[in-house]
Amino acid sequence: MYGEPALPPDFVALPYANPDAPKGGRIVLGDTGKFDSLNPFVQKGTPPWQQSFWGYESLMGRSWDEPFTLYGLLAESVETPPDRSWVEFTLREAARFSDGSPVTVEDVIWSFETLGSEGHLRYRSLARQIESIEQTGERKVRLTFSTNDRELPLIAGLRPILKKAQWEGRDFARASFDPVPIGSGPYVVSAYEAGRYVTFRRNPDYWGKELPFRRGTHNFDEIRVEFYGDETVLFEAFKGGELSALREFNAERWERRYTFPAVQRGDIVKTEIPHGRPTGMTGFAMNTRRAPFDDWRVREAMLLAFNFEYINDTMTGGTQPRIRSYFDNSDLAMGPGPAQGAVRGLLEPFADSLLPGAIEGYSLPRGDGTARNRGNLRKAARLLADAGWQVRGGRLRDENGRPFSFTVLLRQGDTGNQTVMNLYSQALGRLGIDMRVQPVDDAQYEARIAQYDFDVTTFRRDLSLSPGNEQRLYWGSEGAELAGTRNLPGIDSPAVDAMIDRMLRVQSTGDFTAAVRALDRVLTSGRYVIPIWQYDVGRIAHRKELHHPEALPVYGDQPGFFPDVWWYEPG
Repeated sequence: MYGEPALPPDFVALPYANPDAPKGGRIVLGDTGKFDSLNPFVQKGTPPWQQSFWGYESLMGRSWDEPFTLYGLLAESVETPPDRSWVEFTLREAARFSDGSPVTVEDVIWSFETLGSEGHLRYRSLARQIESIEQTGERKVRLTFSTNDRELPLIAGLRPILKKAQWEGRDFARASFDPVPIGSGPYVVSAYEAGRYVTFRRNPDYWGKELPFRRGTHNFDEIRVEFYGDETVLFEAFKGGELSALREFNAERWERRYTFPAVQRGDIVKTEIPHGRPTGMTGFAMNTRRAPFDDWRVREAMLLAFNFEYINDTMTGGTQPRIRSYFDNSDLAMGPGPAQGAVRGLLEPFADSLLPGAIEGYSLPRGDGTARNRGNLRKAARLLADAGWQVRGGRLRDENGRPFSFTVLLRQGDTGNQTVMNLYSQALGRLGIDMRVQPVDDAQYEARIAQYDFDVTTFRRDLSLSPGNEQRLYWGSEGAELAGTRNLPGIDSPAVDAMIDRMLRVQSTGDFTAAVRALDRVLTSGRYVIPIWQYDVGRIAHRKELHHPEALPVYGDQPGFFPDVWWYEPG
């Protein structure tokens, strides 16, 4: 995107991969919930999330050590002009699908057209920005773009490529187990039972195993993913030796729970993986499409009532810091105090529509550390009164007498967030607010989220050091009402749209950083999400036979690191 790739043309392997890692071994991983499809490319159904990472290749691949660089994968070369108005890929002659058939330009064109029209919504934005796609040589394909967006060649490079012939006479858009899409990646699905487990077998004939980009990766012969009803059952399965590794997201549990005999004997190793990526946003999204959360004063009152210091101490022992903004923990973060320089210049044209704090500075409310948190509750009560809510008969009511009542939508088995909500409800009750928690199964949850049928729900968006077009899907105004996008809070802000547009058009790192910092300010001061704690380090407990390279990627414990560059070695 900017400058030159970090690796030379003759690189041997990615810097965080061991090119001499042994191949072999079998591992079993765990996940919560269920799956009802093995087609990860369509809107319907819930597939195992790991499938799209392990089974399918794209024209280019991401190095998790470089935010703005892609390297050739299915494509042996790429060409694009200075204005990036088009991009041309040349396919590798050796590129093959798992059934041994060659990956052709026809497959590439079909994949772009089909994913853009019938695939998941995450693929549709690019399709609308492609003016034409055509074959320009035996193994060459050119995409010409209709918009001025310098990231489009990279996004095109990351699109998965599927086999056209497999789908002739079939409905691609339906969620299904038959057929399992044929990919060109290192693993194939070898066995599954709907909702219970899926097994990925390493393809011994994988065409790309000698590519420098893939050397030292995907070392396990077999990876089985077991699905469990909730986190407690998942942990007990790991503790009982049924699973090979487990990610832990809670620092307090990391210290307290991992003391069982296998850990004490050294059969289970606790590994911490630092990272330099943004925190992203984890917390509880308020649906601004619905009253009362369409009023920013109500959302600020909700933030004031959320006694983070007390809840964090209860849940994590106070060891995990709070997320302060969407791009916290990185150079892209908004920073304290008033906006300055280029950031201020970007925001000032929208001053009339921005919420308090966007320009002059905003920080999340801090509690007093006590269970009752009286000071913040008094501030919350004043804001609610300003928004037209008054306590009558012990309950908070609007001017028509309707009570302030809402429901938090959770997945069944989400015991951690259930506990957080139980603590939160006590504070809300002191304000006269009635909060109910509604756990539903995975299918109901996904269906309701797709239609924005919730008041408040859990929220997680991983953000990278190279944010781009995906930001439209996350926060763009087009997704405020369009069903199925990832804009859960219903953000509809001209300033957000303008900062994303600016971010995609600029040609220098300084201008890019200013645009993202401005975006971070608008999102954070929008008070759309109640943030909780950040995951400042990756925590993986695993069997002692599992090993990883000493060199760690800047993105840390992301897909592409575990289990991709780990290996099995007894002793």
